[in-house]
Amino acid sequence: MYNNDTNLQDVFTPQEQNEFNDYFIFEDISVNSTSSFTAVLRRYQDITKWHQELDVAVIGFGGAGACAAIEASDAGAEVTIFELASASGGSTAMSSAEIYLGGNGGTRVQKACGYEDSTENIYNYLKLCNGEQGDDDKIRAFSEGGVSHFNWLVEQGVPFKDTEFKERAIMVTTDDGILYTGNEKVWPFNQVAKPVPRGHNLHVQGDNGGPLFMKIMTENVERRQINVEYETRALTLIQDSDGEVKGIVVRQNQQELNIKTRKGVVLCAGGFVMNEDMLKRYAPMLSKCNAPTGNPGDDGAGILMGMGAGGAAINMHEGLTTLPFYPPASLTKGIFVNSAGQRFINEDCYHSRVGNYCLQQPGDRIFLVFSVNDIGDYQDSNYMGADIAGTGETLAELEIELGLPEMSLQQTVEFYNHYAAKGEDPKFHKIPEWLEPIEGPFAALDCSLGRGAMYSMFTLGGLDTLPSGEVLTGEREVIKGLYAAGRTTAGMPRTGDGYASGMSVADVTFFGRWAGRTVAAVATE
Repeated sequence: MYNNDTNLQDVFTPQEQNEFNDYFIFEDISVNSTSSFTAVLRRYQDITKWHQELDVAVIGFGGAGACAAIEASDAGAEVTIFELASASGGSTAMSSAEIYLGGNGGTRVQKACGYEDSTENIYNYLKLCNGEQGDDDKIRAFSEGGVSHFNWLVEQGVPFKDTEFKERAIMVTTDDGILYTGNEKVWPFNQVAKPVPRGHNLHVQGDNGGPLFMKIMTENVERRQINVEYETRALTLIQDSDGEVKGIVVRQNQQELNIKTRKGVVLCAGGFVMNEDMLKRYAPMLSKCNAPTGNPGDDGAGILMGMGAGGAAINMHEGLTTLPFYPPASLTKGIFVNSAGQRFINEDCYHSRVGNYCLQQPGDRIFLVFSVNDIGDYQDSNYMGADIAGTGETLAELEIELGLPEMSLQQTVEFYNHYAAKGEDPKFHKIPEWLEPIEGPFAALDCSLGRGAMYSMFTLGGLDTLPSGEVLTGEREVIKGLYAAGRTTAGMPRTGDGYASGMSVADVTFFGRWAGRTVAAVATE
């Protein structure tokens, strides 16, 4: 999850924010009767002056860019990071920076907390999380390399405490080192993989993992004396007649500079959650949400540049959509119903899975119905912001207040209660921990989109890449000289239905490192 209270003025100057939508050269072109925006390429043969030459240009100084630059530098490449903001961080610095890792028997923290996590166990789980949209090569690589990645992070100075946070929570409120952050315990995921917590939380009190993580990564970049050009906007790629990317055009101090790369360009420029036009074009379901989560740099710039060079953009309709209905955890005992008064999800799921299912319901109303005794401290402390839509001593009274069809809610709750009393949930398989009859007096929260409840989201689509970072064309041919990582790509996490907190930071850092190693190994003339 991200901290929406982050003050972007601490990262971007007023001039940068005013100019933000003005730094791309765009062209609207028609391909097979569909229109796509793409950055206008600069042709290598048309460049008459090079302002700088280096091995590797990394675009973006968030989690992916930092890790790509570090690995490329450690492999002997001359690297420069180009960052449009005034400081490092990106959306990684705005996140909780839980890092989703496991496999190979388990990380140090998992083992210390008494968990064993085989590579096949996490692989099977991630396969189900991503479904048909998953990239098996990336899932396999991530499953096999999770523990070594954890160890690498520790070597860079990222601290983890060997303790578990055992409550159902969206984020750790203590300094504990691990917690369940997804659907590991619930149906259908518990049918294919043994439940194991994998959300590794940095050893820091409260929701401060992102700033600490990027502080540590920035210190690693500085210690290696990797050059960083801040307040520098990447404009477009430079490509030769054979399709090889040979550099990038940036704008710095109101001047366009041509940067020649001997090995390649690595795009780590974030997703497109802040680009309303792209959201409406590629992810109309996400565009309905009211809380885009990211930084101003998540405008799709890297994706558009890659598309301009011939890269394929895939999985563009997908993203994390979250309805943070807990805390308090006691609300998990309630049930979600739609406009027809019908239940549609097992409520013990991760909040992103619940949010995605909410968006897919017919009608325009979603309610969380529960016993008043289970409201806990919701009215004093919650993330969702949903108002109480109705109360009633009986289900019939509540049904009228909510405007649901007569008997619809009554039948739904009566069926649920009948089996809950037996410790069963034949329709949706909620686990016994949260399964008990809903007794009056009753209440309901209005979780309808557009009525106050927060639906936050970010994108999970982007450039198609190999696990090693090479950007691919629509025919899955490698574009020489072009690499990408992070939310600029369609990485390992591909669906909101199967997302778990920590998958993004794990993905962007893991595959950012791989892209850095790959580009550094390119032979130069």
